[in-house]
Amino acid sequence: MINFIIIALKVIFLLGFLIFIHEGGHFIVAKLCKVKVNEFAIGFGPTIWKKQGKETKYALRLIPLGGFVNLEGEVGTSESKNSFTNASIHKRMAIILAGGIVNILFAIIVYFILSVSIGNNISLVVDQTIEGYSAKQSGIIEGDKILKINDKKIKVKSDIDKILNSSNGENLKLTIQRGNEQKEINLSPTKQEHKSTGIYLKSDKGENANKIIAIEKKSIAEKQGLKANDKIIKINDKQIYSMQDIVNEVNSNENDEKLVFTVKRGNENIQIELIPDKIYTYLLGVQFKKAPNKITTNMYYAIFETRDFLASSIDSLKMLFTGNVGLDQMMGPVGISETIANTKVIQDFIYLLALISLSLGITNLLPFPMLDGGKFVLLLVELITRKRIKPEVQVKIELLGMALLIMLSIYVTYNDILRII
Repeated sequence: MINFIIIALKVIFLLGFLIFIHEGGHFIVAKLCKVKVNEFAIGFGPTIWKKQGKETKYALRLIPLGGFVNLEGEVGTSESKNSFTNASIHKRMAIILAGGIVNILFAIIVYFILSVSIGNNISLVVDQTIEGYSAKQSGIIEGDKILKINDKKIKVKSDIDKILNSSNGENLKLTIQRGNEQKEINLSPTKQEHKSTGIYLKSDKGENANKIIAIEKKSIAEKQGLKANDKIIKINDKQIYSMQDIVNEVNSNENDEKLVFTVKRGNENIQIELIPDKIYTYLLGVQFKKAPNKITTNMYYAIFETRDFLASSIDSLKMLFTGNVGLDQMMGPVGISETIANTKVIQDFIYLLALISLSLGITNLLPFPMLDGGKFVLLLVELITRKRIKPEVQVKIELLGMALLIMLSIYVTYNDILRII
């Protein structure tokens, strides 16, 4: 019972707090723009607490899965000089964008502070080279510092990883610092082959640890008909209990023979045959020294860690719109709540706070009806055409957006529940 209460408090705090700062962004900018705020509410449904201020009613509602700022004249018409309708278009744009921007800025600050506090960064100074890999074969030695690759300045190790991942094994020109001199070394990264099915299971042990929670788009698993929420019972004659069992079976398939997956789908067991995809990675074959654990050094690395954090979130969004990630892999409040519940240490919880805040901010700024980004697009049309969109047209657009969002929410929630049960 106590564990359930702790989990519930974690979920309510995280979601409630992020909604609070989002709506707080709208609220503060509206006040700065002298637009009247009739109500500032966290949650939906019946009111459980309220307080009337000089101008604004503040309220907490029963369901902590959203919130709103009720601006004078935002819906319908108002003759008040302090209404949203009568504010300049630039002020209205600022008010609409404020919520998402606050979430994004909050995520950046929290992730930066977390990165600084953790430290444990990897430098660009070689600690040792590995036998059989290109770095050792080309003459790189302990103490060398990688400055550039193909004349592109290297700031952190992730810069090297990105270049290697996109190199396709082609020749690279490394500029290194050795003692007091700079040297150029040409090498071709060592090619390493991996086998992949494109299947992802829950990482934990337990009854549902063999359930597929996601499948990569265009992977062999998707092509052969495996689906999210299938339970993998066996591969050939080997019983499967976890992701590691799949990895072991795939890697032991040295002759690239077909693997027979027995999966439970609904109430029936079906068999699906596949040959794992071959995936290639490219490596230098070096281990780098740890960076000094000093506040200034940690701040330097945290800047680039935060950059990569932002980039990965944007890339995930791009993958969704380009079809490389399916809608069935999206996570809604139920899935988010389960993830929050599974956090064990404070660092994981804070990281999740930053990640969800960033996702909330970026998602809200998408040009979709009912979202802040969709409202901004309507204002942009007004700015360009110098004509206000008729209220009845705006209502129809927002109703359409609401209907689509409700359908998407039901679909995402349904998939969240299937992943959990």
